[in-house]
Amino acid sequence: MLNSIKKYLKKAKEEVTKEYSIHSSDQTLDDSNKELPKMWTGVDLDGTLAYYNRMSSYDEVGEPVPAMLALVKKMINNGIRVKIFTARVQDPEQLPLIRKWFKENGLPELEITNIKDYNMQRLYDDRCIQVERNTGRLIVDN
Repeated sequence: MLNSIKKYLKKAKEEVTKEYSIHSSDQTLDDSNKELPKMWTGVDLDGTLAYYNRMSSYDEVGEPVPAMLALVKKMINNGIRVKIFTARVQDPEQLPLIRKWFKENGLPELEITNIKDYNMQRLYDDRCIQVERNTGRLIVDN
């Protein structure tokens, strides 16, 4: 178990230094600005970026949700640093499945995490309920 954690931490450190871009005919990153922005946007995997229901298995990642996949690609092409925010990262055996899913769906090897930090500016997640900042009031669509 300790070796798995060490291996994961080493891989995570390597991923932080990688460049992330998707080349499309619409928009591409300016090659003169290769440094990743410090701020990042989190995107949940199961139920947000990939289909998931109670019958789904963690032995595979579901089919992509087209609207979210397009949004993630657009964010990357606009220079937004995207991290996949998923509980699956607790299990190091899930990482190859997720990376394979990225490749199959035209995504670069994005960073994968389950930890918020001060640089996370936004989170897209099917389980969140937004709260108005500094008030405790729930922002709910009726």
